[in-house]
Amino acid sequence: MNPFTRIKAITVFGVVSTGCFLVLNLLAPQFVEERVESLLVDFRFQLRNLMAPPVVPQNIVIVEVDEKSLEKYGRWPWSRVRQAKLIERIAKAKPSVLAVDIFYPERESKKADAALAKTLGKGRGTIVMAAGFDVVPGKTVEAPDFLLDNALLNIKDQSRLSQAPQVNKPKTSIAQLSSQAMLGHVYSPSDLDGKLRWEYLYIKYADDVYPSLSLVAAAQALGKTTADIVVYAGRGVQVGDTYIPVEPAGRMRVDYLGRDRTLRYISAADVLSGSYQPSDLTGKVVFLGTSAISTYDFVVTPFSARMPGVEKNATVVENILNKRFLKNAPISVVTLAVIVTGLVLSLLLPTMRARNGLVLSFALMGLYAAGNQYLFAYHGYYANLFYPFANMAVISVFSGAYKYLTEERKAKELKKMFSHYVSPKIVEELLKNPELAKLGGYRREITVLFSDVRGFTTFSESRKPEEVVEHLNEYLHEMTDIIFKWDGTLDKFVGDEIMAFWGAPLEQPNHAELAIKCALNMSDKLEELQAKWRAEGKYPLDNGIGINTGDVLVGNIGSADKKMDYTIIGDHVNLGARVETLTRKYDSRVLITEFTFEKIRHLAEEGKLYRVDMKEMDTVKVKGKEIPVKIYGIYSVHKKTT
Repeated sequence: MNPFTRIKAITVFGVVSTGCFLVLNLLAPQFVEERVESLLVDFRFQLRNLMAPPVVPQNIVIVEVDEKSLEKYGRWPWSRVRQAKLIERIAKAKPSVLAVDIFYPERESKKADAALAKTLGKGRGTIVMAAGFDVVPGKTVEAPDFLLDNALLNIKDQSRLSQAPQVNKPKTSIAQLSSQAMLGHVYSPSDLDGKLRWEYLYIKYADDVYPSLSLVAAAQALGKTTADIVVYAGRGVQVGDTYIPVEPAGRMRVDYLGRDRTLRYISAADVLSGSYQPSDLTGKVVFLGTSAISTYDFVVTPFSARMPGVEKNATVVENILNKRFLKNAPISVVTLAVIVTGLVLSLLLPTMRARNGLVLSFALMGLYAAGNQYLFAYHGYYANLFYPFANMAVISVFSGAYKYLTEERKAKELKKMFSHYVSPKIVEELLKNPELAKLGGYRREITVLFSDVRGFTTFSESRKPEEVVEHLNEYLHEMTDIIFKWDGTLDKFVGDEIMAFWGAPLEQPNHAELAIKCALNMSDKLEELQAKWRAEGKYPLDNGIGINTGDVLVGNIGSADKKMDYTIIGDHVNLGARVETLTRKYDSRVLITEFTFEKIRHLAEEGKLYRVDMKEMDTVKVKGKEIPVKIYGIYSVHKKTT
């Protein structure tokens, strides 16, 4: 395949992929955000806790109705008389705020309801109760009067409230109780995977806006009331000097401290029995809620599969009081990251080898992931990881797969083409470095060898065809093995003639030396075969070898749709063939031209071509050449060429 075509294909794919991920980044589809990116955020939270674990606050305490409490005081729900006593005990310790994360939707009894209402009334101004809301088919249910008193009044940019959750049915405690305390909603829908990652700081009910239980509790802990809460719709919430950034829907990402029970818990049984230190609650933000299994008030978080819902609400208060908010990086930052990383890979990967491209891809993805995690863990900035990372991964995988498939196909073509021409060693080298095999036509200096069986016509006419073929095949097999042994390229068999060359497809600076050593090895092997054939009563074939060196045209010659051969053509090829025919006249099995001689003269003079004799035979004028050419005889002075 044309390299330009490969570069163009990968680059075009990379640009298209980058464009697609830019669109996804702008649209932020829910499935990606809540199924994929959310999991990556969970991982960043857990990694954050290994890198820079947050400090567990001592000013937030959860009084829990746990298994111990149920064992001691009976099944849940308890009588409101007992709950009134529990709340009274907590209130006597003077916490800065008490958030009661328990619903009382039905009446119990006149006495019990009155007892709890009286206790709540005593703590008016410091007690916040949970108020439930829901979305049901039908019209909006009219809000009770006590609920209207808890609506937020300071709303800025009201036109942007349309993205806030719109509920239409309250699920509060009975009016007798709800009217005795501040109220905050606990509307907390989970993500698509069931995990609770967000706190809706405000929701819209009818024409009013209501704060969450955690927001009201945090405001109280800061010495503020709901009248001091300012909502900048779609942007943030101001409580005193604390500004809480939110998404357009009015939600903040809960920055969980860790697994369930990370915050401090005190059993309700200990509070009721007095076996606790009131100072543990004094001046603290106290949440009252349930944690016993039978109460079913649990949520799934990035850290835990079973966190008591009350701890989630308490965690939001901790985030607000300690100003631990995950600030969203501007969308332009993620957009720039998608564009830059996508274009870098799209432009560079096509020009790089597979291994280097893999290193670049991993380095770029690792750099973005590491930078993202650093900002997340140490500076509280959240930037989408999925879109830039996935775009880089898609481009890298496509580039690698495309190169692999095209290069594998090219490798198969190379192997098919050259496996019959050259030794397995050279084939493997070509497969590792396919660019070394120039399949188009090109000029190169090579050394060509022609070998022909002497008297083959006479031999073949006097014997059966089967005998001739068997005898010739044995000879050709042995000669071919020797050519491959010396890394030669087998061009073709023409009857009993062998044509081979050195210097292509791989460049071989010592091509003349290799050809001569191959010829001498062939000569020695032929003498062994002759001895064997005589012993078997067979005709001892003989041969002549001609060698020449010079510039020739190398390439695939033939019909593109029928048959093509990788071969060499040119005057120096013809000269090599002519020289081979002279071996009969000069009674020398191996003849070389002066051009080949010049290539190995220095080896002979330096004594590096040992055990080889060279003798100038004659200056001849061969057919097709106007200028006479010197020829030399080459002889091995030992039986084995080394």
